[in-house]
Amino acid sequence: MDPDQALELLKEGNKHYIESTIDDAEININTRRKSIGEGQSPFAVILGCSDSRVPAELVFSQGLGDLFVVRVAGNIIAPSQIGSIEFACQNFGSRLVVVLGHSHCGAVKATVDSLLSSPGDISPNIASIVEEILPAVRPVVAEHKCDDKDHLVHQAMRANIEQSVNGLETRSTVLSDMVNSKQIKIVGAEYCLETGVVDFYDS
Repeated sequence: MDPDQALELLKEGNKHYIESTIDDAEININTRRKSIGEGQSPFAVILGCSDSRVPAELVFSQGLGDLFVVRVAGNIIAPSQIGSIEFACQNFGSRLVVVLGHSHCGAVKATVDSLLSSPGDISPNIASIVEEILPAVRPVVAEHKCDDKDHLVHQAMRANIEQSVNGLETRSTVLSDMVNSKQIKIVGAEYCLETGVVDFYDS
């Protein structure tokens, strides 16, 4: 499977997920526990937000062993996340890396709020997440010229996804070399909580 085939598989999986949930049907994950006991070969890596409403395996209609999922609030990248992604691509043959953000992201909203007003009482650990997102969001807030905060948060979410995509290449020579040799592809994507649709930034 090449990176483009992996991307198409995720797109088809998301389409299946949307069609399956139109009538609030129950979604079941493909288990295959016996066949994956000896090892794993996930075809894609998903760097997603920790939000409980965005489970990657369900959103893409995939089963156990299909996806290598790294989840952290705000889908930010830090050395541990980068290392996890490098490990999957080098050792398990994953051909696609997707940075998956989503609408109404609490971490992004907290970052926007910190620029528009007093950030309030947040722990140093939560503040460290906001600090990772700030470089992407600050220009968006500075250029924003309307009073629609929902639109502002959405644009900030997109900028944060793009920052993580770019950061994976610029902060990892392993991933950059694999992209340049066409072993892997890194793309951004956003999940809409209202519709279930994943919009890929792959054009």
